[in-house]
Amino acid sequence: MKVAVLGCGGLGRVHASIYAKMKDVELTGVCDLQLQLAHDLSEITGAPAYLSFEQMLEQAEFDVISIAVPSFLHKEYTLKAAKAGKHVICEKPIALHLEDAEEMIRCCEENGVRLFVGHVVRFFPDYVNMKRSLDEGKIGKACVAHASRIGSHPGDTKAWFKDFDKSGGVIVDLMIHDLDFLRWTLGEVTTVYGLNHCNDQLDYALVTLQFASGAVANVEANWGFPGPFQTKAEIAGNEGIVIANSLNSSSLKIQKAPSASEASAFVTIPESPGFQSPYELELQHFITSILTGSEAIVTARDAYKALELALAAIESVQTGKAVHLPLSKSFSSNA
Repeated sequence: MKVAVLGCGGLGRVHASIYAKMKDVELTGVCDLQLQLAHDLSEITGAPAYLSFEQMLEQAEFDVISIAVPSFLHKEYTLKAAKAGKHVICEKPIALHLEDAEEMIRCCEENGVRLFVGHVVRFFPDYVNMKRSLDEGKIGKACVAHASRIGSHPGDTKAWFKDFDKSGGVIVDLMIHDLDFLRWTLGEVTTVYGLNHCNDQLDYALVTLQFASGAVANVEANWGFPGPFQTKAEIAGNEGIVIANSLNSSSLKIQKAPSASEASAFVTIPESPGFQSPYELELQHFITSILTGSEAIVTARDAYKALELALAAIESVQTGKAVHLPLSKSFSSNA
């Protein structure tokens, strides 16, 4: 399988470095408008460097392309790749507007290629085990969930993140990880309510989700946090609670409701952190899905639904009202 990478910034470097070491995968090109970035990545991976997608399309052979450019460019290059008959692995969010996401999905279907979107949290062991704990009934029926994802402001080094029209802000770019995870774990969302405080140094959002199951989740995202990047998540059921905290070395814990038969109410699930990169697991899974024709753990429709949740939160922020799903596309085109 021959693969190329468009975008040689942080995530593009991650994708390319993984492909360069992946069995049965040949990295045949890396591309960035900033030629120095492309050349640097070419030296690391051994793949030829290109200055434009069109040049790489003309001169390099590839079956799949990883698109790791700024969010507002996802639609443009996904459509170009699909029309050229290339499978697409696109970083999240799938797009900034629902109509764009729909067009991307439709274009890939019409051209007989697959579209995958990098909601990588589904490949983090702690989050996978949280979902498994719930699915296996270890904490009973889910009642309340909390998720938090906070770190420094990426706009301090890459200005486009501070342009809402290009990034969608902290909700679309960062919180969308947890919105996707919670929908994957707890099911469909019926109502969204959001709060957001944003200035040049800070973009903070707090969103409440009501699920069709009756569960409720509070989701926090923060760009501008002065400390280290960190994530936390917990799901409380009627028989226990499962907790993950990235600041703990062995972070996933299940606390059971006390029972007479249990000597200890606290159970720790050991995890081997970082043994295999979640990005490596994700990309290998996507490549395998292409080779076998199997459905991916996260589909393009899942990415569409995650974007819908993010845009519903933004609509709630702007109107001050709870938003009921499905989201009207008339709002999404103006978000």
